[in-house]
Amino acid sequence: MQRHVLTAFVISLVGIGSAQAEPPSFVSQRTAGYSSTPAYIAPQATSDDDRSMPPARYATRSNSNLGGGFIEFLFNGGPAMAPRPPSDVMARGEPEAAPVTAETDSSRQVDPKFLKQVVEYHGPAKPGTIVIDTPQRFLFLVQDNGTALRYGIGVGKPGFAWAGEKKISAKKEWPDWVPPPEMLQRRPDLPHFMAGGPENPLGARAMYLGSSLYRIHGSNEPWTIGQAVSSGCIRMRNEDVIDLYERVRVGTSVMVI
Repeated sequence: MQRHVLTAFVISLVGIGSAQAEPPSFVSQRTAGYSSTPAYIAPQATSDDDRSMPPARYATRSNSNLGGGFIEFLFNGGPAMAPRPPSDVMARGEPEAAPVTAETDSSRQVDPKFLKQVVEYHGPAKPGTIVIDTPQRFLFLVQDNGTALRYGIGVGKPGFAWAGEKKISAKKEWPDWVPPPEMLQRRPDLPHFMAGGPENPLGARAMYLGSSLYRIHGSNEPWTIGQAVSSGCIRMRNEDVIDLYERVRVGTSVMVI
């Protein structure tokens, strides 16, 4: 008798809920009383002004005499879903926002097109020649198979660009820097001498061009590659100038166009 009364009571509650409100969305459960997926998800707050929104509810196992699961969800609504912890971003495997630094600032990243790569070359220069395309900001080391190694470079700023043919007259590793008198007149704040090293603006290697003051050299400002920023020298990333340095010798022809 009691069993029939309870069954009739449950059926009447379901009927009343169906008549008075829109039914919630449910997720089917294969195991009664267990769930790690919300059976019903209420709209979540989207701003500080929406804190009155009801929390999501789960149908889970309970210690009550209703047995948990879907039946307890009908009567009690199920336990409230805990708010997402601040570390939820890391739990999903997404990186936290890193602070902006010199290394992550996009303005200090080298455009991928200026990284070393092999390209086709069908120009007039002989294999072993260095061709510097000033307008395009590229240095080519011509190979003997119709290709060239292409490196990104920084070139002379307006008024300091030049063109012509030179030969490598000297090579130095971690060169010292002695600004010429003309540069010191423009920039009296510069040191008159700087020993070679990581902070030296000539970088890791230098290849001197003829008897001029111009050089192909490394840089302690790699983010300037691809720009017109120098006083006429050709600057490269340190890893690129080291690579080029090992491939050429004193006497190598250099064409600047």
